[in-house]
Parts: sequence; C-alpha cells; structure tokens
Amino acid sequence: MISVLIPVKDGGADLVRCLEGIASQEVDDKVEVVVVDSGSTDGSPDRARQLGAQVHEIPAQEFVHGATRNLAARLSRGDVLVFTTQDAVPADDRWLAQLVGALDADGVGGAYGRQLPHKDAAPPEQFFLDFMYGPKPRVQRLSDVEDLTFEQTLFSNVNSAIPRRVWEANPFQDDVTMSEDQEWSRRILLAGHAIVYEPRAAVRHSHAYTLRGAFQRFYASGASADRSYVAGRASRGALRRAMRRYAVGELRWLWQTGQRRWIPYAIVYELAKLAGLQLGLRHRTAR
Repeated sequence: MISVLIPVKDGGADLVRCLEGIASQEVDDKVEVVVVDSGSTDGSPDRARQLGAQVHEIPAQEFVHGATRNLAARLSRGDVLVFTTQDAVPADDRWLAQLVGALDADGVGGAYGRQLPHKDAAPPEQFFLDFMYGPKPRVQRLSDVEDLTFEQTLFSNVNSAIPRRVWEANPFQDDVTMSEDQEWSRRILLAGHAIVYEPRAAVRHSHAYTLRGAFQRFYASGASADRSYVAGRASRGALRRAMRRYAVGELRWLWQTGQRRWIPYAIVYELAKLAGLQLGLRHRTAR
C-alpha cells in the first residue's frame, strides 16, 4: 500500500485539486490518503473526507513541519510514504507510479520529483523551480560531512517518497519548524543511503510571493539551514557559489527569452530573498 500524507490548513480549492489529482493516478498498488488538518476554518476537513481521505485534526498551535509529518506517517498503513502539500497538483496520472518506482534500486533511502510552475507563475518563480529541479534525473550520494552542499542535500516534501522502514529508522526531527526534509536528507545521506531525483514524477507547485513574503520565507529557511543544507565552511562556500550562478543565470534567461521588463523586479525580488536568507543564517549563528 502507498500512503499519501498531506498537512492541511485552509486548503480551499487547492486541496480539492490536489486530492482529485491523487484519485486519478494510474498505479497498481492500493492508495490511502491521510490528511492532518491544523485548525482549518474553511471546511477543509469535511471536504477531504468527502473526497476519500482519512482526516486527523490537531490544534493550529501544534503544527510543526517535522512533527506533523511524523504524526501523519504514524497514522498511515502503507509500506511507502509519499509526502505532498495541499497546493501541489500531480502533473499527470503517472506521477505516483514514477515517484514510487524511483525507490526500487538498492540502497535508496528516498526519492523526490520535479516541481513545475503553474501556468500563471511569474518569470522569477519559473526560473527558480527550473534551477532547483529541472529535467535531468540524478542520484545524490555522500560520504563525508565536508561534502555537504546545497545540491547534494536537496530533497523536498512537496513531492517525495520514503520507504516506511527507512522512515521508522530515521523519522523527521519533531522540533524542526522548516526544512525538515533537507535536515532528514542530510542524515540519510551520511548514513550511506542514496537519494534519487526523478523528474518524470512531477507536480505543479509554485508561489506568488510578495517582496515581504519572499523575505520571510527565506529568513525562515536561513534560520533552519544549519541543521540542513548549511553545516559548515564548505557548505557555506558551495551555497555562495550556487547563489552567484543563480543570479547570473536568471538575468541571462530573462534577457534571452525576451522577458527583459522583468529584470528590475527580479533584481529587487532576489535581493529580498537574499537579505532574508542572510539574516536567517546570522540569526542561528548569534544564538
């Protein structure tokens, strides 16, 4: 059995699209959907039940990214745990089969799939998702903490699958408020497992952040980074190099694709993200 696990808060129409997309999957295994709702006021729990999900409700103040996903896993029965979010929609009816199939090779501790932008996503968000994920498959391995880089630890619970036996031996950290997926992938890689990126297992998932929202999102990411993708001098250097490559690549892409009017906004938008990330990193250092 495959268990699809979804944390929910006021999911609205996004949740309906997500659950309908899961129901349309062509997969040989039996599938259950487990929703953990944290204080929705828009009727999401009832809507999820009507669409066939098992729903467990918790108070809003009890939601923590790591702990809530662990709770969903404990409530489930599947041999494979698939994690997604209420605003992610399978790109086609083979998403689930492709994602779970990526776990078949020996030594694989987890798999994650591509995130495609929604059709109305702004160009900076389109570039961000293609930079982070992209069309090429890969296998991520690690032998030493000094090899930790942003790219090596990349893993996202927007679109991921983990064998239950691996999760039972290595659950998410209950106290991780953000980047619980990359904190987990770091431990899994150092334990000798591989992580597979399967771009054919795609969901549509993108955000329309304001400048303030982008700053806050990346501040939170930076504040949790020392437990995930930034663990020392080598990984910080790798992150700086990736940021430079990203900035140059985005400006070149906007210019070459005829979207030059977006360049001034993209510069301000990326500076807001960078400021948030840097302040978040310093927040952790100062504690």
